[in-house]
Amino acid sequence: QVQLVESGGDLVQPGGSLRLSCAASGRIFNNEFMGWYRQAPGKQRDMVAQINSIATNYADFVKGRFTISRDYAKNMVYLQMNSLKPEDTAVYFCYYASVIYYWGQGTQVTVSP
Repeated sequence: QVQLVESGGDLVQPGGSLRLSCAASGRIFNNEFMGWYRQAPGKQRDMVAQINSIATNYADFVKGRFTISRDYAKNMVYLQMNSLKPEDTAVYFCYYASVIYYWGQGTQVTVSP
């Protein structure tokens, strides 16, 4: 069993920055992906970024603005979000991809003047 707890969501102005954190507990393997999805009201859940010991992947809509990182010793994953836009407003979910997907409870990011 894997448990994920996100933190760091907040209200921020356009152009601002936020850093999300996700703490994982349980059986975590470095070669399996951890990352972030997001879901805006009325929209589907979209992959934002993911990372394992071999690869890092980003959605096109965040490339150059967001950076994902992972502390393998602490079982933490982070999402540094810069140059935030109103369209980045969503609930951000941490996940861990094993045989099944494990999800955190989500953290709200709101980008508004």
